[in-house]
Amino acid sequence: MNEQNPFVQVITAYEQAVSSKNVDAFAALYTSDVHIFDMWGEWSIQGLDSWRAMAEGWFSSLGTERVIVTSHMIDSTITDELAVGYAYFTYTALAENGEKLRSLTNRISMALKKIEGNWKVFHEHTSAPIDHQSLQAILQRQTR
Repeated sequence: MNEQNPFVQVITAYEQAVSSKNVDAFAALYTSDVHIFDMWGEWSIQGLDSWRAMAEGWFSSLGTERVIVTSHMIDSTITDELAVGYAYFTYTALAENGEKLRSLTNRISMALKKIEGNWKVFHEHTSAPIDHQSLQAILQRQTR
């Protein structure tokens, strides 16, 4: 996918912000009135202050670990003022020495709008499929 694509640019910035645990860079990707359907803990998160607080808690909970986000299967539709797309994100936690600790993959959809020349996420939705028998989220992508 084209690196000039605003959806790809936001994903790349997201990956970098998470890897560096940079709350300011993370929050800068979102509008002040962002509405998030996250799959962890909260049914819905509204507003940048709440989303920023989530990121602060997440990043600080990692201690010396860091998380590498790798995106796959990126696709988007772009107009002059809106960008909508989806991807798979794999989150891999690494120990300070680089050892892989754990990993999970989820699905993400983002809706972006151009505000004063900058693309910002105004809606984000993360999910994982649910196993019918166990009712547990499937956090490892299974390819067929």
